[in-house]
Amino acid sequence: MTYDRTHVAAWAAPDRGEPLARTTIERREVGANDVLITIEYAGICHSDIHTVSGDWGPQPFPVVPGHEIVGTVAEVGDAVTRHQVGDRVGVGCLVNACRECVNCRRGDEQFCLNGSVGTYAATDRDGSTTQGGYSTHVVVDADFVLSVPEGLDPAAAAPLLCAGITTYSPLKRWAAGPGKKVAVLGLGGLGHMAVKLAHAMGAEVSVLSQSLKKQEDAERLGADHYYATSDPATFDRLAGEFDLLLSTVSVSLDVNAYLRLLAVDGALVNVGAPPRAFNVAPMSLIYGRHTLAGSMIGGIAETQEMLDFCAEHGIGSEIEVIAADAVNEAYERVLASDVRYRFVIDAATIR
Repeated sequence: MTYDRTHVAAWAAPDRGEPLARTTIERREVGANDVLITIEYAGICHSDIHTVSGDWGPQPFPVVPGHEIVGTVAEVGDAVTRHQVGDRVGVGCLVNACRECVNCRRGDEQFCLNGSVGTYAATDRDGSTTQGGYSTHVVVDADFVLSVPEGLDPAAAAPLLCAGITTYSPLKRWAAGPGKKVAVLGLGGLGHMAVKLAHAMGAEVSVLSQSLKKQEDAERLGADHYYATSDPATFDRLAGEFDLLLSTVSVSLDVNAYLRLLAVDGALVNVGAPPRAFNVAPMSLIYGRHTLAGSMIGGIAETQEMLDFCAEHGIGSEIEVIAADAVNEAYERVLASDVRYRFVIDAATIR
């Protein structure tokens, strides 16, 4: 597919709440430290839907979503040494940061004190608005381009760039591994990755879901146990059970009920973003030395570490590949929880 930076095919949301439609966008010239990527696959994240729906405030429409990008290198700038033409690469949620603040120097570019730059709907350091992966090509600073290891299916690897790192980072930070009991709340796009990763890390994994309808899936993905949270007896049965409870859901919770499920020094970590504040009783934290925490993706080095871990353990996302013109239907199905477990756009269908 020929690359013309001024006429790059893409699918964009024209305005808040409007269906995505085919359009053309302009990408920047390939600079000295840039990589031009021919996109092969772009995952659909619930964040994409929140953004174009205006759930997260005003956006610089038109917006091309997509921050789970896998493709091949088509061109590199003169200063690029890490990536070469033909390499399979990925781009996640970040395309820039200051690289100088204490957080960036520590490898936490997602927490850049001067403002990290998102892959779409953000203002880049040159003043341009970033546009995401529902497109045929993208130009990205080489420092924010990941290597996709051989052995990873490129379509199944795309959601790893968000769902994978979003769950890998807290599992690593709170030391999921042999001898640890990890519970995953919710078995969706994030939850199914958490189960796979925690299992590969060697933890004893339980899934907490509203009903039992996904029990067979959970066991196939690596869960050792499965419990229905709609049954009040579950909370009595599992009191004090878990070292780590990873909440991947975006609904309001009775957080005190879930804190009761933690062992001494256990942590409840949120990667989902419920719309309303938690009502936390201090004794839910004090009794048992419990921690209530949150986590948001990971830095570039940790994201590369996650990709390498997934390649080593044969982990990819469970996906349904779609053509670009099915994106609006896919959004409706995501909202209806009618996907197991991530949609991925075949970028070859973006014409």
